[in-house]
Amino acid sequence: MTFCLGMTVKDGIVGLSDTRVTTGNECITAKKVVRYERHGASFFVMTAGLRSVRDKTLTYFEEAEQHFDQTIDRLFKVVNALAEQLRRVEREDKEALAESGLPFHFSALVGGQLLRDTEHKLYLLYSQGNWVEISPGTPYSIIGATGYGKPVLDRTLHYTDTLQHALKVGCLAFDSTRISAADVDFPLDVVIYRRGSFHLVEKRYDKEDLRNLTGWWQDRLRQSIQQLPEDSIAGIFDEPS
Repeated sequence: MTFCLGMTVKDGIVGLSDTRVTTGNECITAKKVVRYERHGASFFVMTAGLRSVRDKTLTYFEEAEQHFDQTIDRLFKVVNALAEQLRRVEREDKEALAESGLPFHFSALVGGQLLRDTEHKLYLLYSQGNWVEISPGTPYSIIGATGYGKPVLDRTLHYTDTLQHALKVGCLAFDSTRISAADVDFPLDVVIYRRGSFHLVEKRYDKEDLRNLTGWWQDRLRQSIQQLPEDSIAGIFDEPS
């Protein structure tokens, strides 16, 4: 499984991805986010899915990216180029994978800005090669283990929030997923794109780096539950046992 989260807020984009990769009985650490900065383009790609499909698609895409010309001037065109390579891999490998009982699965989050983009953009690419733009109404998307981090994000993330707020919320969403999903874990890769900067900042966090944040959150969550008003549920405890 994978946890990759992209969040778009008014000041830019925050992306987080775990680094645990499970292949059969083997568990390794590997990057799931790739940065691209050249020719007025600044964007990242985070991926989830069958590892062989992911690796082959990105290899093909990186070769194609070396030959991008001036017509690739908006981020949706980059997403289209990635989708083209994904469909190429599907034509080559899907049938053989199906014969082996393996699903053809790939998804990606692509975020950043190109010269003709009026603002930063974040896209979700599906296995079929179609895509959607992540909008301010629901300013995030998760690929991989999608369920565990949603409650934190749905309750606390808004498009008007700062990048710092989004990063804190993202770390808590990751921690909720890590605790509940055995195949999601540290190290955590974080990439930040600040609006209009055409520059990505990336940092890797280990468990110890975030211990204060996640420990504070867990303690405060338990304290908050203990302090919840009990009048609404008290009746059941008055019933004879």
